[in-house]
Amino acid sequence: MEATHSRFHFAGEWLTAAAFLAATLVVGVLVVRELRTGPGPLASAPPAAASTTAVPADAVSVPALVLGRGVDIKVGDRAADTISRLDAAIVLKQQLRESGPLGPREIRSYELSGTRFILVIEPFERHGEPRVAGIYLE
Repeated sequence: MEATHSRFHFAGEWLTAAAFLAATLVVGVLVVRELRTGPGPLASAPPAAASTTAVPADAVSVPALVLGRGVDIKVGDRAADTISRLDAAIVLKQQLRESGPLGPREIRSYELSGTRFILVIEPFERHGEPRVAGIYLE
């Protein structure tokens, strides 16, 4: 009886070692495949708010902008409210609307109190209200 027990015990150790070896090989293949293909589509895609045609490469994205005299803009603000607060600003360039992933995207360049900035306005959900999706300082 003891001879059978040691034979099964010996085979069990080999099966366990083979299972660990197979798991190690699978993990190694997955790592090599990930390194060869690079980052996924979400990591390689440009930010949704950035438009290569209207936002210069040297522009800096900011989450909020305070321009004084009660004019402050934050990402996520309603577009209608933001544009009404910017009535004293000089519109440098208003690009026509382009198609964004969730609806029309509008890109506007302003200058107020010596500060030049770009607003990207688009909805945050399908058929949603346009909101400030990006603020870029030039």
